[in-house]
Amino acid sequence: MSASKHQQYQSGFANEFATEALPGALPEGQNSPQSAPHGLYAEQISGTAFTAPRHANRRSWLYRIRPAAMHHPFEAMPAGRFHNRFNEVPANPNQLRWSPFPLPSEPTDFIDGLFTVAGNGGAADQTGVGIHVYAANRSMKGRFFYNADGEMLIVPQQGRLKLATEMGIIELEPLEIAVIPRGVRFRVELLDETARGYIAENFGTMLRLPDLGPIGSNGLANPRDFLTPVAAYEDVEGKFELVAKFQGNLWRAAIDHSPLDVVAWHGNYAPYKYDLRRFNTIGSISYDHPDPSIFLVLHSPSDSEGVSNMDFVIFPPRWLVAQHTFRPPWFHRNIASEFMGLITGEYDAKAEGFSPGGASLHNSMSGHGPDAATYEKASTRDLSQPDVITGTMAFMFETRRVIHPTKQALESPELQGNYFECWQGIHKHFAGG
Repeated sequence: MSASKHQQYQSGFANEFATEALPGALPEGQNSPQSAPHGLYAEQISGTAFTAPRHANRRSWLYRIRPAAMHHPFEAMPAGRFHNRFNEVPANPNQLRWSPFPLPSEPTDFIDGLFTVAGNGGAADQTGVGIHVYAANRSMKGRFFYNADGEMLIVPQQGRLKLATEMGIIELEPLEIAVIPRGVRFRVELLDETARGYIAENFGTMLRLPDLGPIGSNGLANPRDFLTPVAAYEDVEGKFELVAKFQGNLWRAAIDHSPLDVVAWHGNYAPYKYDLRRFNTIGSISYDHPDPSIFLVLHSPSDSEGVSNMDFVIFPPRWLVAQHTFRPPWFHRNIASEFMGLITGEYDAKAEGFSPGGASLHNSMSGHGPDAATYEKASTRDLSQPDVITGTMAFMFETRRVIHPTKQALESPELQGNYFECWQGIHKHFAGG
């Protein structure tokens, strides 16, 4: 793969980028000249409506060796474990938790290793989220993938990945995330023997940084820390497979060249990565602690002001110093629904049972919070000393709608049938009036 010889990434979030892997490949003065430089084809990819307001408009111009239209007809692939069938079984109000999902024993690449856990909405309505895990032990060979249904937020938990995309290369490790926009073609290569992680498939409005309000102009995830790849391209011919996800199903088409043949591009619709360790955590330095929205990294707005289609929230290393306060997350019930995963370490509201690679689901108005052991410890500890939480990273996909677990997730051996027991040991302390 040929790439430009300067830096590997460009910084900033949703800025207008311009990058070329071959000098002079970017046209000057216009987007689609009669004849693009170096015999390339000009092609626009739009992630928003053409008439979206300027501040929200997302599109990029690609200058490629062959247009994206060049492939054979798509054929439906057999139904697999990666899908958007969120209505197979009724959603239930139980608290659910899964042990870490297993790594494959047979040769399995990223596409074959995708497993749908839960979700809501869908591509047809352009709202909601699909929640998946992946587990792979080999790189994608001779095949490429794009998702026409939504953008993909990739959260590695184990193993490094190389995402070779139309617009450049992203190398990704646990504690980093990447977002692949809807429709962008890519290949996943493993940089370690195995890889496992989580994916949020966003069917709604594109993910963006939240407004900061009274926090001010700095804090949480800073725009400069989001990195977009510089142009790189493959000029390779052969027998390849292009896999598309379209309206919840997978399709395949034969293609006689690598679709990663973009020599130059400019615009603001592109893949990006972010290092979660750069998150500027904010918390209380007096009493109580604010809502978990202070841990918001990215969100997809909905059509209701102040309500997200989906939020991506993290619980990173931090200091807890609040006085006269139950410091861990309190007992709560939300109108929103929460899917949690753990990348590394331990989560401070659970003493055991929630392991890296596992997950939990607490749906709308289902009570949840610290387990019995955590409550007893936190309610009696000496608050004159701070709690320093290190070596951990948990995250949450939160949505406005009920999250429906899939039939395969409810039938998987990883589902913990005894999860409810973690609250059964909570003691009654009421002494009467």
